Amino acid sequence: MAATHRIAAGAVVAAVCAASLAGCATGTDEADGGAAGPLKAKPAQAPPKRVFRLIGDGSTAYTGAQPHLPGAQRLKPGEKPPQFVVFSWDGAGEDSQKLFSHFRAVARANHATMTYFLSGVYMLPENKRAEYKPPQHSPGRSDIGFNDEQGIADTVKQLRLAWLEGNEIGTHFNGHFCGSGGGVGQWSVEEWKDEIAQAKKFVKSWKTNTGMSKASPLPFDYDKELIGARTPCLEGQKNFMTAARELGFRYDTSGVNEQLWPKKKQGLWDLSMQLVPFPGHSYEQLTMDYNFMVNQSGTQTQGDPAKREFWGDQMREGLLKGFHRAYDGNRAPLIIGNHFESWNGGTYMRAVEETVEQVCNKPDVRCVSFRQLADWLDAQDPNTLEKLRALGVGEAPKQGWPAFLSGRPAPAPKGVPGAPAAKKQ
Repeated sequence: MAATHRIAAGAVVAAVCAASLAGCATGTDEADGGAAGPLKAKPAQAPPKRVFRLIGDGSTAYTGAQPHLPGAQRLKPGEKPPQFVVFSWDGAGEDSQKLFSHFRAVARANHATMTYFLSGVYMLPENKRAEYKPPQHSPGRSDIGFNDEQGIADTVKQLRLAWLEGNEIGTHFNGHFCGSGGGVGQWSVEEWKDEIAQAKKFVKSWKTNTGMSKASPLPFDYDKELIGARTPCLEGQKNFMTAARELGFRYDTSGVNEQLWPKKKQGLWDLSMQLVPFPGHSYEQLTMDYNFMVNQSGTQTQGDPAKREFWGDQMREGLLKGFHRAYDGNRAPLIIGNHFESWNGGTYMRAVEETVEQVCNKPDVRCVSFRQLADWLDAQDPNTLEKLRALGVGEAPKQGWPAFLSGRPAPAPKGVPGAPAAKKQ
């Protein structure tokens, strides 16, 4: 599948993709509790009936609450915040490189969950390309191509399994148009809404478009699952965020931030990628594989083989420096973005994997999806978050965390994550 990129002002920004889908849900048995007095044989009980309701043509289904999605808890007075790290993937799909399935395994092995931003056209076969009607472009146009039946089947499998493991499925939209001449930076709010609607439609109708009517559905309702995105090339953020807010999204990750605690922007959590140290340079680098590549080998995606190991090490060390600056400092969440690509011999995929292995198993570290981070932020006392935002990049509280966050937080309103459970009448 083809991919295009564009260098934006200030920091190099990107957004290409790869294709893949995911697997099925399984039920769980609940153990019976013990009983007082002499033990008595209990009659065999059927396992709880699993929720399962097909949606539309059966491409998706409602299967109940997502497994392995921990509840968000409000910080206790004086409690040090956990160190959140988000690993995310633009255009997520499974192709011949098998990077989607590989990083699912990496996440499982290191107690991590991630966010996969699916490109809708990776659910649309080439022979149905005319179904896509991109804003400001002719029907059937896409700068990243479309998929074939095997690629869609492989991607569906990975999406299914990823969701069942507690990962998040977001969107990277469809045709990946950047720059002038109808790029996403020129789209109106209504055009963004149309693009989002089409991205949802291709996920919700892949069975109809492929003819794979007997295949297992994706185990989630995409209208409810989809709460955030990253725009192509990080362009068009302002109008996208307006559209996203009106459609009920909860976060955006299409900008460039410093390593500070997040705040809301246009009603959405601004969970954009960040600038971290770039080893050997006086300037900082965006936490994305593509940006490291452009600043190392320029527009050549397969540069000097003799330098590839160094380039990968440089990216890994930059990410680790950013991690430790937060972990030992203000504990701001670290946001990292990537692509399923083997640029410069796959050195950036190695760098990401080694970063996951080195950070996700440390004490107080939570490698989570954007959904989980947004849930946690929503659960916190706004006054606590204001205190955290007052800390500069890498700045730990001079008086220590217990004193810095010693004030008792206000109770969470009913219905907000982290609020006490409602008492049964």
